[in-house]
Amino acid sequence: MTAASLDELRLELAPALASAAVWDGWSEAAVRAAAQDCGIDPDAALYAFKAGAMAMIAAWIASVDAAMEADLPPERLGAMKIRERIRALVQFRLDAVAANKEALRRALAIMAMPRNVPVALKLGWRSADLMWRLAGDTATDYNHYTKRTILASIYGATLAVFVDDTSEDHAETKAFLSRRLDGVMRFEKVKAQLLKPDREHFSPARFLGRLRYPAR
Repeated sequence: MTAASLDELRLELAPALASAAVWDGWSEAAVRAAAQDCGIDPDAALYAFKAGAMAMIAAWIASVDAAMEADLPPERLGAMKIRERIRALVQFRLDAVAANKEALRRALAIMAMPRNVPVALKLGWRSADLMWRLAGDTATDYNHYTKRTILASIYGATLAVFVDDTSEDHAETKAFLSRRLDGVMRFEKVKAQLLKPDREHFSPARFLGRLRYPAR
């Protein structure tokens, strides 16, 4: 199989694999169950996921990315304010994994293992990058990186709340997400004011120093 065909196979199997992982964990047993559900040769499925649990989880995340991009293209989000675009994108992802919350719980535990953290961070960055691009972000300076880092952090924290949220319609998660997004929007407004070109005498180092050592 080519790399492209393997990627396609992983994406095809990913939703069924997540459902199976609720019961079997991110394991070979889950791969076999998913292959049976999809009518795919189990040996081919096992070969596609020979790298193990992180490859399975990465495929699930990629399938959510693809579904989000198909359901919320930029032209559909264009009429919303930027904050609402990001909220809609994050909420889509939460809704997409809600039926397999136990699989999500197990995936988060695997991703938190020290040996898996670098890959987990890369996956989070990739999803955050896609969300910002769908939201219409075209920044190419340092804002490109700060926006994605902040959103990846917010999304990860929201998932941690979501996985244990038993409130009706996940009200606690929605409130948590709203608070985090409000904080980011306030930060962006302050940052824009501080970095205006006409503020020639502004010193970021001096400003940060005052935050750390306030005047008495």
